[in-house]
Amino acid sequence: MKKILITGVAGLLGSRLSDWIIDNTNYEVIGIDDLSGGFIENINPKVKFYKFNLTNLNKLKEVFKNENIEIVYHFAAYAAEGLSPFIRKFNYENNIIASSNLITCSIEFNIKRFVFASSMAVYGDKYEPPFHEDLLQAPIDPYGVAKYAVEMDLKIASHQHGLNYTIIRPHNFYGINQNIWDKYRNVLGIWMYQILNKESPTIFGDGSQVRAFSYVDDSVIPFWNASQNDNCKGEIINLGGTKEYSISDACNILINVTGQNIKPVYLEPRHESKYAWATWDKSIELLGFEHKVNLEEGTAKMWEWAKKQPNRERYVWPEYELNKGIYEYWKS
Repeated sequence: MKKILITGVAGLLGSRLSDWIIDNTNYEVIGIDDLSGGFIENINPKVKFYKFNLTNLNKLKEVFKNENIEIVYHFAAYAAEGLSPFIRKFNYENNIIASSNLITCSIEFNIKRFVFASSMAVYGDKYEPPFHEDLLQAPIDPYGVAKYAVEMDLKIASHQHGLNYTIIRPHNFYGINQNIWDKYRNVLGIWMYQILNKESPTIFGDGSQVRAFSYVDDSVIPFWNASQNDNCKGEIINLGGTKEYSISDACNILINVTGQNIKPVYLEPRHESKYAWATWDKSIELLGFEHKVNLEEGTAKMWEWAKKQPNRERYVWPEYELNKGIYEYWKS
């Protein structure tokens, strides 16, 4: 049987794509996750699962030796963009070193296609949105730098070793199986956790920042097509929602969905791009992307799921690598 490797298989993208592949194709899914941000309950029982961190090159090589992997989807990352300036070592080890190990193995074992989930963070704040794939990367935080570095490494691997890759730049995906217990990432998940725990949702700055949001299930078939379509080889493709919202508006939509009589709390601003959303024409042309689920419907689905989840302890970093300039809300 042909096999696909999905890293970050216990997370949002990895778990939803693996479910779809198992239900709709003849591929077997091999999954890797260290369960630092995903949960074992998210993993389809038909996935052959390996638990370790991708920074362990020897263990990773053993998986490639033991499994006849044809396609790699690389979703594993710690996507706390705003926190990344305060955890640089952790960020670069888990987002660059881990990725370079996976690229090394993919070259050595002749992988047919490497699909990498990059980030809108590579665009930074230099350009006026919507961001187009041809813009030069200009990240403004270490997380974006890490994603940029992996994109560059994939291009080198292609030119020097013939590795076929496709880079997808997702934009604010949310939905069932997202980690809502992390204080630093996934803004809709953060708000849901707060509302479930009788807290007011928090917003950095005045809430006028603008983003687009995408329900995860709208991305599954496009991600599959990224590994199947020859015209996606060597391409960079934005993948995300077709409608942008201010952060304040998005928060109010979620509050209405939950039916709670609460108002958001506004905190000190943080270092981030104020306006960030992307073009979607290329994803429609090459990946068959359709934005089917709007923010109201998607948050309603996610909220119903969230209410049924266990009351897990919220993840808070016990100690940051750098405390200088840390935001008051994040201080240990």
